[in-house]
Amino acid sequence: MDAPFEILGVDPDADDGEVDQAYRRRVMETHPDQGGSARAFQRVKEAYERIVAMRSDETVPGAESDGVEAADHHHDAGSRVEYLNYEVIADRGWSIDDADLFAAAADADLDPRDYGEFLVEPGETLLEAAENRGFAWPYACRGGACANCAVAVVTGEMTVPIDHVLSPEMMDRGIQLSCIGAPATAEMQVVYNVKHMPELDELRLPAYRFERTQSVD
Repeated sequence: MDAPFEILGVDPDADDGEVDQAYRRRVMETHPDQGGSARAFQRVKEAYERIVAMRSDETVPGAESDGVEAADHHHDAGSRVEYLNYEVIADRGWSIDDADLFAAAADADLDPRDYGEFLVEPGETLLEAAENRGFAWPYACRGGACANCAVAVVTGEMTVPIDHVLSPEMMDRGIQLSCIGAPATAEMQVVYNVKHMPELDELRLPAYRFERTQSVD
């Protein structure tokens, strides 16, 4: 069995879905927060990147190519992001699919921790921008290997690096990872703190490495 496939525990003729599933399983097994090691975790990420690169006839991601897609599509002038806390949606019986969700939030006199907007500067991921503006959004690995920092993109678009644990089905629903994704449009509306959505249960890591969401201004 070829080395990168062996690291993921799949056969070289495994289809893309099997490779993705194996990657999600292995990053959870090897992540330091789950009793693994940083070295094993990095090997799994590199193995997955090699397989993706081989199958797409691209150069293995490295210092010059890593994040090319993100860099090419990042909105260079900065992006205005309107945010809403998923806990508010659950508490008020709203739905992410409500057409007037953000209008309702704007009229609800919510705490700035739960609803508001901020500017994401060029070069910032969404999570970095939130932290740099004084907010402690949920996160854990900061490397795309869990769903603790997940957001639901309601309007707008984010960059999508190749190495992450989200399935295509989740991404089709607008679920993205704020730790590795950056706004790709001038304006966005996102629901953050969606880690407790049922479909993300198996992709969460222990919460000890992040705070309850709060403003630190």
